[in-house]
Amino acid sequence: MELDEKKSHAKVIASGIIPFAFIILMMAYIFGPGSDLLDLGIPLPEITIEKVDFVDSEIQATVRNTGPIPVEVAMADVNDRIQPAAVEPDRFLERYEVVLVRIPFEWNEAEPYIIGITVEDGTRFEKKIDAAAPALEPTVELAVFFAIIGTYVGIIPVMIGLLWLPFIKKIKKSKYHFFLALTAGLLLFLGIDSIEEAIQVSDESLADSFNGTLLVATITVLSFLGLYYTGEKLVKRSETSRLTKPVAIALMIAIGIGLHNFGEGLAIGAAVGLGSIAFSTFLIVGFALHNTTEGIAIASPMSREKTVIWKLAAMGMIAGSPAIFGAWVGGFVYSPFSSVIFLSIGAGAIFQVIITILKWIRVEGDKNLSSAAVASGFAIGMLIMYATSILV
Repeated sequence: MELDEKKSHAKVIASGIIPFAFIILMMAYIFGPGSDLLDLGIPLPEITIEKVDFVDSEIQATVRNTGPIPVEVAMADVNDRIQPAAVEPDRFLERYEVVLVRIPFEWNEAEPYIIGITVEDGTRFEKKIDAAAPALEPTVELAVFFAIIGTYVGIIPVMIGLLWLPFIKKIKKSKYHFFLALTAGLLLFLGIDSIEEAIQVSDESLADSFNGTLLVATITVLSFLGLYYTGEKLVKRSETSRLTKPVAIALMIAIGIGLHNFGEGLAIGAAVGLGSIAFSTFLIVGFALHNTTEGIAIASPMSREKTVIWKLAAMGMIAGSPAIFGAWVGGFVYSPFSSVIFLSIGAGAIFQVIITILKWIRVEGDKNLSSAAVASGFAIGMLIMYATSILV
């Protein structure tokens, strides 16, 4: 009997492996004896100038080979004028390899420049810089500056939003459902905003070979699934631990908002590095108004929990402080690829939190999620975020 079961088990395993074996054989043939099938047409070179830094009397371009064939950097130009250039580590790039092209040039701050790179077959690629700005160098003063800006646009607004807690605690259940739905509406807007920003960054700075839109979709879905699994475990754990369900939900909301604010910090740091943003009082106020609503999202589930100040402070820090770390990363070691990844992760986290909130509303008594309080809260949440986003 046991022998029959082992044979049956082996057949199941074999039936699962055989299709993979045929796939491997097919790929081995295509890239081996059948490689002539892939030689139709002429492969064209393609490089992407991912980043341009202005350092002292030099322009530094980070160049990646994003085409199907190896390339050699032949020369560089600035505003269509050929300039001497050094390529580190060398001029030859395999697919996806990165080099640094250093161009000695007396550039002027705030002036526009077009940086061109030509490969060995004469094909030229360029990147336009609207206004030259000195590359940021990590210093204590600059790190403190980013920390202050991150505090203004991340931590302080969230903490202000948490001040809604006493009001939400005293309202009736129907109005409480309104605020939970309002929270979901706020977060839905943030999720869509994160996806829009990620796609915009991919369109502007990533080569087509990275399939930016599909990359955003893939990372968003994987982030959603991973955090959904984690969130469910956290909520279930709250039933047998000192961590209550409202606190577990508020914690997931804070984590989702924190991931979003990390992406927002990346954008802020990168914008400062490119010299394309002026931090006027109006801009800071716009960010503050926009992000204050994030505090309401955390306060809503926490209103059904015995309030402890340190819990609120911890939630606020989890949600707001990533803006500081994002600003540091964006300002000092910005990468468009990592920016797309983190923005997409933030979007997936936020969508997971929305599902958690809707399930919490059902547990609280609104089984069909179609009451006037829920529908109006969802709509008003999105309208509030849109109205405050205009100020940013």
